[in-house]
Amino acid sequence: MKRPNSYLLTTIALSLLLLIGCGKDEVPHKPSASQNVQEVSRTSRTNLKPIGSGVMMQAFYWDVPSGGTWWQTVESKVADWSNAGVDAIWLPPASKAQNGPYSMGYDPFDYFDFGEYNQMGSTETRFGSRTELQSLINAAHNNQLSVIADIVINHNSGGNLEANPFTGTDTWTDYQPMSGKFNRTYYDFHPNDSQNNDEGSFGGFPDLSHSKSYVQDWLWKTPNSVAQYYKNVMGFDGWRFDYVKGFGPWVVKEWKNTVGGFSVGEYWDGNAATLDWWSGQAEVSAFDFACYYRMRDAFEGNNLNRLNDDMLWKRNAMKAVTFVTNHDTDEIYNGKMLAYAYILTHEGYPTIFYRDYEEWLNKERLNNLIWIHNNLASGNTSILYTDNDEYVARRNGHNGPGIVVYINNANHWQERWVETNWSNTRIKDYTGHSNWEPVTQGGKWVKIQVPPKSYSVWSVK
Repeated sequence: MKRPNSYLLTTIALSLLLLIGCGKDEVPHKPSASQNVQEVSRTSRTNLKPIGSGVMMQAFYWDVPSGGTWWQTVESKVADWSNAGVDAIWLPPASKAQNGPYSMGYDPFDYFDFGEYNQMGSTETRFGSRTELQSLINAAHNNQLSVIADIVINHNSGGNLEANPFTGTDTWTDYQPMSGKFNRTYYDFHPNDSQNNDEGSFGGFPDLSHSKSYVQDWLWKTPNSVAQYYKNVMGFDGWRFDYVKGFGPWVVKEWKNTVGGFSVGEYWDGNAATLDWWSGQAEVSAFDFACYYRMRDAFEGNNLNRLNDDMLWKRNAMKAVTFVTNHDTDEIYNGKMLAYAYILTHEGYPTIFYRDYEEWLNKERLNNLIWIHNNLASGNTSILYTDNDEYVARRNGHNGPGIVVYINNANHWQERWVETNWSNTRIKDYTGHSNWEPVTQGGKWVKIQVPPKSYSVWSVK
């Protein structure tokens, strides 16, 4: 315990600071009418593919090449991706972060610097300049693709030290970005004069306090906010919210209700019920980590029975964004192509990982599965058979014939009689892995086959 005279001095100082700062939320950094941004023309966004009609491309991986060339790299690929059946691209956090030219963006400093201010050691971000980012977004829109922004609003990084009366220490909470927008002090982080903490902090970074009206105004509520600027000036169409365990689902809900756009949260939890709860509270989609973990168990553990387990897409397919891997989990594993065959033939909104598509896996096979997803795989799902190395499921069709998918994790060909959607109908394997073209019986049964460590997808010829 402090000595009485030190304690008294500290108390007096804290009281003065609180009196001085009591109007902070209302006055010093409030966005003014003179700062209002002008909306960009939306003519290039009128013909975008509906999100969910195709698949999402995660258009980066951890430690993409530095040097400011990444936006140009992605721009060179958007036409081919659109032709393959992609309907949206997910970009990494696009604004200036503490690590400047080397940062992947998850340590955000200036939300309004997209590579135009010389701060944090560079003018450009790791990915390029603001001009190059806007060129990429325009190219994506011209190819009917939506652009999803990765939004990191749990924590910040790169502030200067300041004396913090709420901690009694110096903290890295003095933010004076060169954009002149969203200056921050210790009042805007935890602990502060109204709240000691929220749902979670990350890695010791200063933890933004979303309960503060000033923070809400700058993040999503006012015409000058991060959300409005990203959407109306930069041209982003939707949001991937990073580390949503760190703040209440109401934050995402309010953001989405204020500015609109497709929204998905990274709630990293393998429990499908928890994902369903968060998605329901936030009223947006969630990455289906339950599906991710069950697929790893199934295809790496040689136990396809795990595909019977609970997943978000089984509880609420309209809110499930499925994935095989991402920038945090970009390991190569043996059953990855089987996992893509699973998510691209089942319900949910599938995501393709950049390195899987462009570097690691067979692009022709992935394009074939994307085509199957976009054109044949409709309706709800019936699981027909599972064992350790076999999995058969049927999509029952919605405005289309549906499919039967047969996944084989064994080292030999397999065959099985299955009940289809079709009577007396010739079918074929749309993957080309089997050259059979059998005719279903009157009772809809038919024998199908699948190669070793592979898959087949059957529908009406």
